[in-house]
Amino acid sequence: MANSVYDFNVKDIQGNSVPLSDFKGKTLLIVNTASKCGFTPQYKGLEALYEKLKNQGFEVLGFPCNQFGKQEPGSNQEIAEFCDLTFKVSFPMFSKIDVNGEQTSPLYQFLKAEAPGLLGSKGIKWNFTKFLVNKEGQVVKRFAPKDKPEDLENQITNIL
Repeated sequence: MANSVYDFNVKDIQGNSVPLSDFKGKTLLIVNTASKCGFTPQYKGLEALYEKLKNQGFEVLGFPCNQFGKQEPGSNQEIAEFCDLTFKVSFPMFSKIDVNGEQTSPLYQFLKAEAPGLLGSKGIKWNFTKFLVNKEGQVVKRFAPKDKPEDLENQITNIL
């Protein structure tokens, strides 16, 4: 049984295994992303937040997901190129995953159990659901897709 996000290994967008313990001591914002979604412009806000706070121990971790309206149809390489060319994303991006259903990534099983959504719902409702994780690897809060990255800054800086 996992005690924190640091107990998980994930694959980066190039397919390399990454222990999330590499991010120990940092405040994290973990986001399921998509390139063809109405919320896709949030990449810009996520990158701005990352650039502003990364030197204070903040990381954004992006996990592409194609489960909502098939809005992330590309390969990992296509996703990486899109993020770089369109939004100049410099925060870590990871391999495409499932956040709901039988193939749910173990990391997302943990995140959803630690911070259920509205009315205790465990499911992720759409792209750009965000999980704020403290320096100890504990999930502090879940944010809805409509919550803009720039509106989260105070809550993030409070736990940096």
